[in-house]
Amino acid sequence: MVDILHRVGVETPTTEKVYDALTTVEGLAGWWTDDTKGSADLGGVLEFRFPAGGFDMEVVELRPSERVVWRVVGGPEEWIGTTIDWQLRRDGDYTIVLFRHQGWREPVEFMHHCSTKWGTYLMSLKSLVETGKGAPAPHDVRVSDWD
Repeated sequence: MVDILHRVGVETPTTEKVYDALTTVEGLAGWWTDDTKGSADLGGVLEFRFPAGGFDMEVVELRPSERVVWRVVGGPEEWIGTTIDWQLRRDGDYTIVLFRHQGWREPVEFMHHCSTKWGTYLMSLKSLVETGKGAPAPHDVRVSDWD
């Protein structure tokens, strides 16, 4: 199994704003895709739709201002059964986001694409929290014909 790993620092006085952007439909729609629906509560399912397809995520762990974990229950075959893990911690003026999309069976080319896209969306999350404006799909950075 292989994982996608990223780290980003978000300049904010507390972790709450980042946590809220990861745990509310409005927050998620502000940085990942504006077509976000569902329940962000523990055990709920979030539905994320993009021009090229979509993903359904079951919320499997919530630790306020510390951690969010989703399990992929719908979407491309390569994503089914993987987990998305967000760990948050303070470091000076920053909330550090340690991101892990874990459990890929093999590092296929689609995983390379997804790693790049996750990086752009993490920067969108950073922008949303720091400035109030993210770049969710369909207004995100296009990286290939898979977008």
